[in-house]
Amino acid sequence: MHTDIVDLRSFYASPLGRLAERSITMALSSIWANVPNERLVGLGYALPWLERFGTDAERVFAFMPATQGAVVWPPNGPTATALVFDEELPLVDASIDRMLMVHSLEHAENPRETLNEIWRVLSPAGRVVIVVPNRRGVWARFEHTPFGTGRPYSRSQLAELLRETNFTPAAWSDALFFPPSRRRFMMRLHNIMESAGRKLWPIFSGVIVVEAQKRLYQGVPIAQRTSRRVFVPALSPQGVTGLGMRFEADGDPRQP
Repeated sequence: MHTDIVDLRSFYASPLGRLAERSITMALSSIWANVPNERLVGLGYALPWLERFGTDAERVFAFMPATQGAVVWPPNGPTATALVFDEELPLVDASIDRMLMVHSLEHAENPRETLNEIWRVLSPAGRVVIVVPNRRGVWARFEHTPFGTGRPYSRSQLAELLRETNFTPAAWSDALFFPPSRRRFMMRLHNIMESAGRKLWPIFSGVIVVEAQKRLYQGVPIAQRTSRRVFVPALSPQGVTGLGMRFEADGDPRQP
């Protein structure tokens, strides 16, 4: 189950959320190579980082799962937000250069199907960047942050999942080495604990960040996939009566 969009927005507006955003930004910066005029899509809740890393992109979209909810983004200009089902993205094949997944994979109903769909929409040289809670980290054990919900991963589990879905892990990074405490004196030690954690306890980071490249040399069978979702229009009429009746030319109703 995804974290609600209201809770996500409230968390990243809080002092603890701003520190978490800064820590993840540092981890992304260490593996993120700027590519001008690329097509970038954020899946999940990636808004804080799309604004930072998408400045050189040709176009940027924010895809938010329907079970999470969506907000209008960017606040100025045409809306680039879409409410989606992560196993059936509204994109044609090989149309995206890079996908950034934050608060996404750990909530996916079927992670393999989600990554297979991302493989489909990525260009031949496309890359996916994934941020997931670390199974060994402290952040995955506290539910007052969005990283305490969903399915956490270890590095080996994430690497195996990527290889099964035809991705090759290329670069790794970590973030959130400080505890998820709301106490002010603990947050003041953020910089010290973050620096020390990278050197002394890297395997206990709060999140794992990985960049993976799309693998092309392995054949992938083509199969027609039937959607597992039944979409009902929000404005469809309910309770329509008289479906079993027919009308004669003079307007007199007759039973069939």
